[in-house]
Amino acid sequence: MRLDKYLADATGMTRTESARAIRGGAVTVGGSVVRKPETHIDENAAAVTLRGAPVGWQAFHYVMLHKPRGTVSTTDPDERSVMHLIPPELARHDMFPCGRLDVDTEGLLLITDDGALAHELLSPRHHAEKVYFFRCDPPLTEAMAETLERGILLDGEMTKPAAVSREADGLSGTITLTEGKFHQIKRMLHAVGSEITYLRRKRFGTLVLDENLAPGECRALTDGEIGALRALAAAQTRE
Repeated sequence: MRLDKYLADATGMTRTESARAIRGGAVTVGGSVVRKPETHIDENAAAVTLRGAPVGWQAFHYVMLHKPRGTVSTTDPDERSVMHLIPPELARHDMFPCGRLDVDTEGLLLITDDGALAHELLSPRHHAEKVYFFRCDPPLTEAMAETLERGILLDGEMTKPAAVSREADGLSGTITLTEGKFHQIKRMLHAVGSEITYLRRKRFGTLVLDENLAPGECRALTDGEIGALRALAAAQTRE
C-alpha cells in the first residue's frame, strides 16, 4: 500500500494532507524518515509514526452513534446528516450509516466503511434482528400486540413476525423486527389503532446501544463488538 494512502486511512487525513506530512519529514517507517508519498509499505507489518506518535492501520472502521432526533441517516452533504456528528479522529472518507433510522427516531446507528459486513447485516434474506423501545398513544392492548406479532399487511405484503413486549399500561414497550420497511413500526402501530410518540433503537444484531452515550455522541466499537458482528454475519451467510 502507498504510504500516503496508509496514513490517510489510519488517521482520517486527506491524501493531500498525508502527502504534505510525508514530504515535510513528519513520517517514519521502521524508524527512518520517508519523504516520498508513493513509497509502498506492508500495511500489516510496517511500523509507522507521525510526528513521533505510532500510527496503527486497520482495514475497516466501526463507530457506534447514538443518533439524535432531527438528524438524517445519509451520507449526502445535508446539514442534518448524521455524518456531521462523527469527530475527525473517528471519521473516514468512505464511511456510511449501516441501515437507516427515521429523522424523528433516535438510538443505535452503526457507521462503517465495511461494505461487505453491512451487506450481510442488511440482506433481505438474513436481516439482522433489531430491537426498539417505543412509547405510543392510545395504549397498545394485548390483542393489538398479538396482531403485530402475527404480521401486518403493508404495501401488499405481510410483515415478518415481530416480538412485542408491552408495559402493563400499554403506553410503552419494545418491538423486535427482522426487516426494515419504510417507517415500519409507525405504520404497524397505526394499522392496529395506535400511534408512535417516541422511538429509540436499542440493539442492532449483536450490537447494543452504549448507555453512556448521550444523543449525538459516538465511540469506536470494541474488538469484541466487531468480532461479534462479524460472527453474526458469517452465521447468517451459512443459513
